[in-house]
Amino acid sequence: MEGAKRQLDLVTIGRSCIDLYGEQTGGRLEDMTSFAKYIGGSPTNTAVGASRLGLRSALVTRVGADHFGRFIHEQLRREGVCVDGLVTDRERLTALVFLGIRDPDTFPLIFYRENCADMALGVSDIDVELVQSARSVLINGTHLSRPNVFDASVHACELARAAGARVVFDIDYRPVLWGLTGRDMGENRFVADAEVTVRLQQVLPLCDLIVGTEEEIHILGGSTDTIAALRAIRARSDALLVCKRGALGCSAFPAAIPDRLDDGVVGRGFQVEVFNVLGAGDAFMAGFLRGWLRDEPLSTCCEYANACGAIVVSRHGCAPAMPTWDELQAFLGGGERPFRLRDDAALEQLHWATTRARVHEDLTVLAVDHRSQFEDICRETGADPARIPAFKALVLQAVDRLARGDDRFGVLLDGRYGMRALEAAADRPYWIGRPIELPGSRPLVFESSADVATELATWPYNHVVKCLVFYHPDDPRELCEQQERQLLRLQDACRKTRHELLLEVIASRHGPVDQYTAARAIQCLYDRGMKPDWWKLEPAADGATWGHIERAIRRNDPLCHGVLLLGLQAPSEVLADSFRSAAASPIVKGFAVGRTIFADAAARWLSGSFDDEAAIADLCARFAVLVEAWREARAAALACRSEAV
Repeated sequence: MEGAKRQLDLVTIGRSCIDLYGEQTGGRLEDMTSFAKYIGGSPTNTAVGASRLGLRSALVTRVGADHFGRFIHEQLRREGVCVDGLVTDRERLTALVFLGIRDPDTFPLIFYRENCADMALGVSDIDVELVQSARSVLINGTHLSRPNVFDASVHACELARAAGARVVFDIDYRPVLWGLTGRDMGENRFVADAEVTVRLQQVLPLCDLIVGTEEEIHILGGSTDTIAALRAIRARSDALLVCKRGALGCSAFPAAIPDRLDDGVVGRGFQVEVFNVLGAGDAFMAGFLRGWLRDEPLSTCCEYANACGAIVVSRHGCAPAMPTWDELQAFLGGGERPFRLRDDAALEQLHWATTRARVHEDLTVLAVDHRSQFEDICRETGADPARIPAFKALVLQAVDRLARGDDRFGVLLDGRYGMRALEAAADRPYWIGRPIELPGSRPLVFESSADVATELATWPYNHVVKCLVFYHPDDPRELCEQQERQLLRLQDACRKTRHELLLEVIASRHGPVDQYTAARAIQCLYDRGMKPDWWKLEPAADGATWGHIERAIRRNDPLCHGVLLLGLQAPSEVLADSFRSAAASPIVKGFAVGRTIFADAAARWLSGSFDDEAAIADLCARFAVLVEAWREARAAALACRSEAV
């Protein structure tokens, strides 16, 4: 197949599982009490790492017809990995791995892989067209341990070579998965075994690139002398050989094996604190392939690989720790960095901002996260506040009726009165925001737990944390500092719990506002270290205000998702006018409006003058008016920008 016809750079084949990572470090796995859930398995991690580095990657494996199998599907799609090669196994469960971080040398592992889905992969599961569309295919050692997966791996290699593609072998040796150690010894990296060596060596004639640690080179070469093992491998294969050497980087051997590892091609290495070695080898592979498949010099391939490994060895998790291309370039060109690399705030922010799950260029949100306002309506109408949750459930039905599964729509719902609606929204594709602030508090106070991280740890991952702060740049300095400290606590909690943050700023309630006020407030918060994923701001009718806002955001955080407009209960026609002004600024992505849409329907329904259908119809109609106004304003602005170009 001609290179121009190839659709993929890389197809990885083999392990895919759920990594359950202990969140406590420095102790035994027995003493860990909570676990973070990530996708895992060496070929899966490499596919994610390659995709983040700009390669078009795909994974071939089996997953269970279970919640975890569905999670792997969904997460790979979010990562940009092609899932056409995933087979759903209705008889077996998705594999699990429990992992811990005890000290720089100890990383306990327990594999739950008996009769698991990915080890049932067979020749018939290999998508011929998918494999033949790729420039390279990667197989790994674990999937050579049983006849069916061995045959599937070899079949994929043969298809790739017949199509003119390159074959990559990640030795990926785990003695426990060959039955050579007790099941509680998953961290053991080497047990000599002649039968394993013979099995692994059978694929050597098919390979163009072979990568492994020194221990993995030992098992493949059949010798605990690294040079002797490399020479034994070279006698059976002309492949490029790459030996990973931990903190020393790596050595690559395109031809004859010299007498010393240092005499191979060695890329620049990086000295960083070892926090977690698990996943670093998969990142190394992704980095090496980013260079190798782009025909970079071998020393550059090694440098990319070493850098990716150094970044991941400093973080919690495997797949989620993989760097993006922008992050890798920043790391390589950023000058001196701290030895404890995860303390590099700029690099961690770049990692966060370039790995967020979804980018919304157009977002229309019905905001019904109000609590005190609904209580006011109940007092005014004599309604029972116990009815508020049922009304908020109707709001979700109204959104669903208008959106019909369109993920450009969203809802803002609270946990106090909107929990039933939040639970129902879990099965919809819509953007979900949820408030954390105590309504009306100034200075800012968080609702529920005073320890905001503890509260957010109970929220689903896809809930965007919304925080309203009444903040004016001319507020007394003591008040500003008090609110800023709260916001920084919140941002830190959001990062640690992996929630996006929407910061809503209302300045007009507590001081005069001109075309500079919002931009000044934004700049003050950036100066204090805030970098929210979203801003939610008051409407403005003049383009100058939006110009100042956009410049402030672009200057401080060019990767910010953007701005959503709030409504302040303004009439629909007033909001439509403000949409026309705001849509001219590309930083504005849509709106999150509430009382303009729901106030009348809520009062009527809570007082008993509207039934369910009438309330849903009214909500849907009012929401539709604003959605249409926004889309018209946005289309006109895009047309103007196109004409200007």
